[in-house]
Amino acid sequence: MRVTAALGVALALTPPSLAAGGSYVFVGGTSYERQQVTQALAASSFDWSAVPQTVTITIQPNVVSQAVPGHIWLDSNLLDSGEFSWGVVQNEYAHQVDFYLLDDLQRAQLTSALGAAAWCYGDAAGLTLEQYGCERFASTLAVAYWQSPYNCIGATSDVAPIAPAAFRALLVSLIGPAARPAASTEHLNGTRRRTI
Repeated sequence: MRVTAALGVALALTPPSLAAGGSYVFVGGTSYERQQVTQALAASSFDWSAVPQTVTITIQPNVVSQAVPGHIWLDSNLLDSGEFSWGVVQNEYAHQVDFYLLDDLQRAQLTSALGAAAWCYGDAAGLTLEQYGCERFASTLAVAYWQSPYNCIGATSDVAPIAPAAFRALLVSLIGPAARPAASTEHLNGTRRRTI
């Protein structure tokens, strides 16, 4: 039974996607749902390949979209909505940027710059989502690097009141060239898509 379960998990993992779209493997999800993740990351001008870890992206129905170091869970029902889901995908992958590219000093700088009360849940209990710097960081990154009217994250309350260009400049100063927006993008249907 264990061999069968292990084989099932191995078959569910697809080869890692590399380059500017990041390095990740999928567990679960349909071809269409996986394509939405790939397109979401490609639409952003952030270089997701700066994350030095292969991220496992689990797609399943009715799961709360969330991230921990090296792992992202995405709701398949949300991904079935197509481009509407892309901001959430970018938001969850932005947490990987936090986990792997930021240190405590940088998080403290971002907490202040983003107008947050504390960096994340372990730092102060009982705050609202928009009071946490880690949530503001992920949402603001998603909006600053994919400025599209289709970005569902743009309407959330946890996007920091900082101009996208100012946020990008701050992030470049903290993590370097990986945060510099890609120059090779094209506009298609009002969205920003990376040409790879």
